[in-house]
Amino acid sequence: MKTMEAILKRRSIRQFTNQPIAQDDLNTLLRAAMMAPTARNCQEWEFVIVQKKETFQKIMHIHPYAKMLEQANCAIIVCGNTQREHAPGYWMADCGAATQNILLAATSLGIGSVWLGVYPNEERMNGLAKILNLPEYIKPLNIIALGYPNEKKEEIDRFDPAKIHVEKW
Repeated sequence: MKTMEAILKRRSIRQFTNQPIAQDDLNTLLRAAMMAPTARNCQEWEFVIVQKKETFQKIMHIHPYAKMLEQANCAIIVCGNTQREHAPGYWMADCGAATQNILLAATSLGIGSVWLGVYPNEERMNGLAKILNLPEYIKPLNIIALGYPNEKKEEIDRFDPAKIHVEKW
């Protein structure tokens, strides 16, 4: 799949089949994540792979919008290592870029995905840190639920020329 095709086809998928994701495909997603740009090449990202249903249940207890984990085959929790960041706050943008790479790579492989926000909600961040035994300097940005799609979504076009400003507002 060409890059622009993956960008245009990417949709948030919340219903999944029970088909497992191959380890090679999971490695491809993580490789794509680690190719994202970062400020001063700090590469602050860290990834926690979750596949156990009991862990999904714990996550759903602390995250009110994570119900799709009941059907997910896997989840990647994208975290920032604040000990590696160039300056305070950079980890969020850098891990956001890694997240987008995962979403696009998943689309290109036919894997459904949805970004579940964690940061800046302190309750979700602290709950996830406890469930995953994260060190204090590791901050969860989001959860990416993954699985083969069990729903079809139409492509949409969000291009809006009114949001483009040239040289000044």
